[in-house]
Amino acid sequence: MAHIRAHRVLPGFGLSLGFTLAYLSLIVLVPLAAVFLKTITLTPEAFWQTVSAPRVVASYRLTFGTSLLAAAINVVFGLLLAWSLVRYRFPGKRLVDALVDLPFALPTAVAGISLTALYAKNGWLGQYLEPLGIKVAFTPLGVLVALIFIGLPFVVRTVQPVLEDLDTEIEEAAASLGAGRWQTVWRVVLPTLLPALLTGFALAFARAVGEYGSVIFIAGNLPMVSEITPLIIITKLEQYDYTGATAVAAVMLVASFVLLLTINGLQGWTDRRAARNG
Repeated sequence: MAHIRAHRVLPGFGLSLGFTLAYLSLIVLVPLAAVFLKTITLTPEAFWQTVSAPRVVASYRLTFGTSLLAAAINVVFGLLLAWSLVRYRFPGKRLVDALVDLPFALPTAVAGISLTALYAKNGWLGQYLEPLGIKVAFTPLGVLVALIFIGLPFVVRTVQPVLEDLDTEIEEAAASLGAGRWQTVWRVVLPTLLPALLTGFALAFARAVGEYGSVIFIAGNLPMVSEITPLIIITKLEQYDYTGATAVAAVMLVASFVLLLTINGLQGWTDRRAARNG
């Protein structure tokens, strides 16, 4: 009997792989390589002087610190929001579900202007927060608020499908065996959701690190205080300091890649652990 090859929608492996690598190279690898090729034109001393300047280091701390904190906050509240959307019925549920995607569709500049108008000294919320000593607009706290706003949908939309597939009978079985609510959450629900939570954290962090439009309006852009690294890069480009801009961009690229690689490693470890336990 003649061997019948399985029908595949896409062409053979070689052709598909070739198109994939060519597309990946043009869209991702070539631009990233250009950053490093431009950076290596600097001498080691000039490179170090550029990336270790006090103003640049302060922007690193603000960008990566607030991005990590915003992603962590989004993991907590994104999980709560996804849980409410999946497990409960309440008036306006469809509206809330649609609003989750608003930061995806909203232009980042519009988001920044809206948040600034909301939290400014004379804004709807700012006029009540300022007398309490809580200043949001034009401070690092404003940067954090903007990053939370744009990162929340990544966690919700990553966790939501996993929650929908998580059978409630598992929780009922845990309760029937004597587990309390917190024991069920920590020992049954969270281990199942951990890979999705790590993925949502990584996506929210990656978006926050490179965010520009929604942050510059509410940050105030005060050097050494509320100036983010993407703004440093834009400023150097406007001053025609292309090598300086690519040097700072290369540092951000490497740091982001290492952090994302670590998060993906943790996700892979949790997947293998769950497979062994399952």
